[in-house]
Amino acid sequence: MKKIYSVEEYIEENDHFSEALTLLRDIINTTELEETVKWSAPVYSINNKNVIGLGAFKNHFGIWFFNGVFLKDEHKILVNAQEEKTKALRQMRFVSINDIDKNIVLAYVKEAIENQKLGKEIKPDRSKKETVIPKELKAILVNDLKVSFNNLSAYKQREYCEYISSAKREATKKTRLEKIKPMILQGVGLNDKYKNC
Repeated sequence: MKKIYSVEEYIEENDHFSEALTLLRDIINTTELEETVKWSAPVYSINNKNVIGLGAFKNHFGIWFFNGVFLKDEHKILVNAQEEKTKALRQMRFVSINDIDKNIVLAYVKEAIENQKLGKEIKPDRSKKETVIPKELKAILVNDLKVSFNNLSAYKQREYCEYISSAKREATKKTRLEKIKPMILQGVGLNDKYKNC
């Protein structure tokens, strides 16, 4: 996806919903929120804290509330996009500009602002997760490979462990072990090549 530098660019890039996104933007901009672009999408914040964002997809568009879990949601319109993974984020989704009720949108946005001012937010869990090394990986971690593995960050170690333990078949585990040996020796993480995009 192309890097977006302005809200206008984002709306232009999503021209199938440009009129609706402009309407949502206008509603949001009646509040005290500060408009920025983060992660190539419009984000609105207060006191450097992200409150809401605009998003457009192939078949829908909407507003996401970074700490939407604290909204009363009296109209039962908020969606948790990833039920098992997302703790705080909630989305208000639309498929057409006709779905937008300006008063309801503004009420939810104002409530989100008040919640942020009150400090209502879910803090990310920074507790250390214990890394469980699968027996197949443990068996090959000797000499230089063991030293290299131990020098990796805990996050990178976990990535490798999950990669091996998630394989269902023994043959797949063996193939994966062969693939990761040189990567571990180089001190790189399993997904490093995707993180610098």
